[in-house]
Amino acid sequence: MMYAPAISLGVNLRLLAEGPQVGAARVIRDVVVGDYNDEATVCEFAAGCDVITFDHEHVPTRILRGLVADGKLVRPGPDALQHAQDKLLMRQRLTRALDAPAPTWRHCLDPAGLRAFGDEIGWPIIAKASRGGYDGHGVWKLAGPTDCERPFTESKDASAGEPVEIIGEEFVDFAREMSVLIVRSPSGQAVSYPVSETIQLDGVCRETVTPAPGLSDAQASEIARLGLDIADELQVVGMLAVELMQRRDGRVVINELAMRPHNTGHWTIDGAHTSQFENHLRAVLDLPLGDPRARDPWCVMVNVLGGDVDDLTGELLHCFARDPRLRVEFYGKQLRPGRKVGHVVCYGDDLDQVRNRARHAAGHLMGQIKEGR
Repeated sequence: MMYAPAISLGVNLRLLAEGPQVGAARVIRDVVVGDYNDEATVCEFAAGCDVITFDHEHVPTRILRGLVADGKLVRPGPDALQHAQDKLLMRQRLTRALDAPAPTWRHCLDPAGLRAFGDEIGWPIIAKASRGGYDGHGVWKLAGPTDCERPFTESKDASAGEPVEIIGEEFVDFAREMSVLIVRSPSGQAVSYPVSETIQLDGVCRETVTPAPGLSDAQASEIARLGLDIADELQVVGMLAVELMQRRDGRVVINELAMRPHNTGHWTIDGAHTSQFENHLRAVLDLPLGDPRARDPWCVMVNVLGGDVDDLTGELLHCFARDPRLRVEFYGKQLRPGRKVGHVVCYGDDLDQVRNRARHAAGHLMGQIKEGR
């Protein structure tokens, strides 16, 4: 999805892909297949690039620091990116530097520490692996003291025989989840996209509504300012997604950070004046940033997950005939039940109509709606 604006901007992309069949490798012309965890592979790849950026946060910071020491432009740099890789480091930095709103949390060194934390603040609690979690993985809801061994035995680090860092967090009985997208350039220019409400199921984002319904102008401004302050404090270059939970009294707390174009911002491809992908490239290249405002009063994105439809493109006949304004993006991924393989976007003046249109199209593409098949 970054390739389309790169073409328009005259930017040549080179991709380090984990395999020849990943979605981006099927589109981008200049592809190197290799392991991003291997220092020699990354360094050889980077030798032919002017600037390095990412579509995930998993490249080890030790490798990135080596690139920076060799004079390569890495954006976002490892000093910023480590806060998206390590939840403990993120909590410590944002609490110390910004007193940023967060659930009650504690670094728990062992199951006994996690039990003590739960006994102190009340059960249930949430346990998170400090590193490596994604789409609900590395997160545990613990009902009581007898569950406290699980995070220390089930985390990826435990499976690899490495030290396990676990954070205990208050279980937030939230009213809803939201995200705010910030883009920041090396020169310090930064802009905020409208705040989105996100609907999650089983740890996977299923839907976004932009702007978040029922959010006052003052609340939206406060959330945008929080995101801008975080981007400035961490010296982020490129996209920053701040994932939030809103308590039932209206206050928000930070859940996680991501430093890349983010699934909750895919609505911007068709729904904003400048997409998050174009603005990410502009920021990485230190170009003036584009207008992040929405084109229409409401924009709804619904993710398409792998279901019982084998021919997604074939099902577009029904979807486009029913809704000519529908926008669809497939990711070129192999179909697998529950895997995000694309999204649909609808926009317009009436939220209920826009949401229903988007949900119908996504449901049809996932095989949940049999109309027209």
